Amino acid sequence: MAAPERCTDRASVDVEHGSPAPPDIPPPSPRRWLILAIVSVGFLMVSIDQTAVSTALQAIGTDLGASLAWTSWTITLYALGQIIAMPVCGRLCEQFGRKRMFVIGVGMFTLASAACGLADHIGLLVAARAVQGLAGGAMLPTATGLVSDSFGPQRDRAVGMFTSIFPIGALIGPVVGGVLVHLAGWRWIFMVNVVPGLVLCLAAALLIHEKRPAGRRQTIDWLGIAVLVVLLLAVMTAAARFGNGSLTDPLALIGLGVAVVALPVFWWHIRREPDAVVPARLVVGNLFGRMNVVNVVFGAAVIGFGSLVPLYAQLRYGIDPLTSGGLLTARAVGTIGTSSLAVWLIRRTGQRVLIIGGFAVVVAGVLMLAAPVASGVEMWLTIGAAITGLGMGLSAPAANNAIMHLARGEVAAVSGLRGMFRHCGAIAAVSTVTALTTASAVPGEVVAWSFVVLAGLLVACVPLVLTIPDRREGW
Repeated sequence: MAAPERCTDRASVDVEHGSPAPPDIPPPSPRRWLILAIVSVGFLMVSIDQTAVSTALQAIGTDLGASLAWTSWTITLYALGQIIAMPVCGRLCEQFGRKRMFVIGVGMFTLASAACGLADHIGLLVAARAVQGLAGGAMLPTATGLVSDSFGPQRDRAVGMFTSIFPIGALIGPVVGGVLVHLAGWRWIFMVNVVPGLVLCLAAALLIHEKRPAGRRQTIDWLGIAVLVVLLLAVMTAAARFGNGSLTDPLALIGLGVAVVALPVFWWHIRREPDAVVPARLVVGNLFGRMNVVNVVFGAAVIGFGSLVPLYAQLRYGIDPLTSGGLLTARAVGTIGTSSLAVWLIRRTGQRVLIIGGFAVVVAGVLMLAAPVASGVEMWLTIGAAITGLGMGLSAPAANNAIMHLARGEVAAVSGLRGMFRHCGAIAAVSTVTALTTASAVPGEVVAWSFVVLAGLLVACVPLVLTIPDRREGW
């Protein structure tokens, strides 16, 4: 098989202002809708699997004789794998090709799903989930790059449509997981991915045609990848252990110490390596740095605090798990309702008004959730969760496109970094709030005040959003 052409169609970027020169955008591919369908199915599989497993923790523990502390690592390491893979694979696709990396990601995800379903020990299941997370993290930035390459001048709308799939998976994931656990057992949450994964892998290999313009051959920054993995592992370990409520946990302190050492080493390395796994200018380069701060807060709101809503309902109001879990459904429905609309509004309004407007709606929703109520609690919380979903759906496509304007020719790399920063924000939010609730005599009120803090952080991001170039044309 001939080596694929290279995808180094990166635009020249003004490092000081973060404003790239318009790249030579290829014409739309005749197979663009087929490519969008293929990568969307893959993204949907990943997003469903991310939320479905939470419904099976008790069943997994009972079957494998494991405690909740062990079964919860099936979620933690899945998230860690995604965080590591997103920035790394966002850059590796420029060396090996987006199609090739996507096919590898789908293949790994399928094999890891089978391994999860066949695991007879909790250690094997946790390890397979880590591989599954790595594969899922590899699929997102490479799929975003494939969509971008296929739609020509309409790629901003296509990427917006593609990224709006995640809330659909979040909506149906718990339902799919609950049904499979009830009817067939927890193993089928994973085994159900095998046949679709094999079909998807074959379809991607045969039907996706990738053109990669020739350019300077890059070297793989293996040292940078190794240091980044150590840094993220250390941060995740410290966050997970501190989240258990102990500020003197030895493993947490070791993780924190390693992170303190690894962070400056990583920063020193990427400032000197021309082909760094994470280019320094995409981390702190003026507008890039500001948007990354916004993404951390956005991740805390969308991924982190969203997952705390059911816990809040249980701790403060004593609502049963089934009803409290339904609040996530209300939020997901709200997100789906506005995300598709926002995709088509971007070129009319620009990004700023949608991001700020979406943040304002989220602030209203979380403050509504935080406010104490004496009666009609379930309806009140459902409406509040739905309002936060409306705001998230309104702001997400605009936030995704805004950062793409800053490096139009590095879509996969920027997409991977965006995902990494958002997931880090989510982990920081969940770990902090969990630690505070564990140590408090009134945990429900602690979560309520955390919602107020979140609202303040979103408001504080508005001045940063106002500095982002507000283009209404495609990128």
